[in-house]
Amino acid sequence: MKTILLIEDDIALRENTAELLELSGFKVFTAANGKIGIEKAKTEIPDIIVCDIMMPEIDGYGVLESVASEEKTKHIPFIFLSAKTEHKEIRKGMDMGADDYLTKPFDETELISAVESRLAKATILSMRANNNPVAAVDDEEILQNLHQLKNYFYDEGEISKYKKGEAIYQNGDHSNNMFLILKGVVKTHTMDYNAKELITGLYKADDFLGFSSFDDNIPYTETATAVEETEVAAISKTYVKDVLKKSQDVSLEMMNLLSDNLSEIKLQLVKMAYSSVRKKTANTILQFVEVMNKRPESPLKISRNDLATTAGIATESLIRTLSDFKRDGLIEIEGRDIRIIDLESLRNID
Repeated sequence: MKTILLIEDDIALRENTAELLELSGFKVFTAANGKIGIEKAKTEIPDIIVCDIMMPEIDGYGVLESVASEEKTKHIPFIFLSAKTEHKEIRKGMDMGADDYLTKPFDETELISAVESRLAKATILSMRANNNPVAAVDDEEILQNLHQLKNYFYDEGEISKYKKGEAIYQNGDHSNNMFLILKGVVKTHTMDYNAKELITGLYKADDFLGFSSFDDNIPYTETATAVEETEVAAISKTYVKDVLKKSQDVSLEMMNLLSDNLSEIKLQLVKMAYSSVRKKTANTILQFVEVMNKRPESPLKISRNDLATTAGIATESLIRTLSDFKRDGLIEIEGRDIRIIDLESLRNID
């Protein structure tokens, strides 16, 4: 039976995750903080370590550094488990030698898949080190889930940075790549018959961008532009197609993701068609707050044109509605900044 050391300071999460792993056939040791975790790693020598980052005594980075410095524990696969989703935090953990990185909240299959794949990789590497003939397998590691595909973008993708207003790709460009947003917010948009900009989607960090046909190198039918300073990783569409062919699990997760995106777009179109101008304006403000990962009380720096085109209303109508919201005490306006004052009332506008 394979053993797992779970280091997590949240009692409920620690107990629930331990139970989940035990039901999946693993023997689990637990530790409530990094200091205890390091001690147990040295005494129990687990087959794999799953460790939170933000903890008392010693954080997850300190645990990894300590484990990696000891001869008898440095070979143990290490998976970070954390609510941190910033690219720099993920990169820091991977650069220190972590094998994988799961973000909270996670689902059962994601955790079990990550644990099993890392254990399998460790076994194969051990066999190769001992010249075991069973280890003669394909050198190319098949990605097991969408999370691992995102990690591949982080590790191997071509990183590009864009200033606010710069285009990541243009309508008509050949769709050679897919993108993962590492930082920032991106809007996709097109023009209607009256040469008016229509925003078709908003994307934030950890979202894929640039979906198109996987069989034909057809041009993009919309433009993608940075709403704020943005960083993306690009991978050849040919590689992504190859991953989908080899891994049924990744294909199913990608299909679910695309299905969810279509459902969200349909819902937005329904809201645009039937909502009042006040409702459209309120919903769009709240959508930008969510996508840009802002706290409601923080200033929202977004152009009136972007708000109007996302809401599907004239810029003049939006400006008048914002003035009404300000007069009603729902928001504050200072220059181009918008700050929400009464969140509940904004949500409940008819």
